[in-house]
Amino acid sequence: MIRDKKSIRVVASIIIKEERIFAAKRDYGPLKGKWEFPGGKIDRDETPESALVREIREELNSLVSIDRFYMNVQHEYEDFHLDMDVYISHLIEGNLLHENGIHSEENFFSLTELSSLEWCPADKKIVDRLLSVGL
Repeated sequence: MIRDKKSIRVVASIIIKEERIFAAKRDYGPLKGKWEFPGGKIDRDETPESALVREIREELNSLVSIDRFYMNVQHEYEDFHLDMDVYISHLIEGNLLHENGIHSEENFFSLTELSSLEWCPADKKIVDRLLSVGL
């Protein structure tokens, strides 16, 4: 890791419903228009799991239950280093509706459909693992 880059610690969720996986298209920033797994930054004094539940509630007005840890992703973006814990979860309540300004589109996809989407680089690492080893 380059010393001048700040490191950002985030969480993401692979939300599964009826053997399909949820993804959302970013509606802001340099990665606008690319697909990602929902989640966000971990606040101070917050566990990754509680951050993930909070972020899904805030961004998608839904409640998820975390089933298990899936993987950690390290990715060097131009301006920062991303350290992302990824969890498998399922929907308990809500419709995973996007909030304008965060996501422009969302849907559930089969494993094979995931490869046809244009992913954020860090999230592409998750897709690659899903396609190679499954859930």
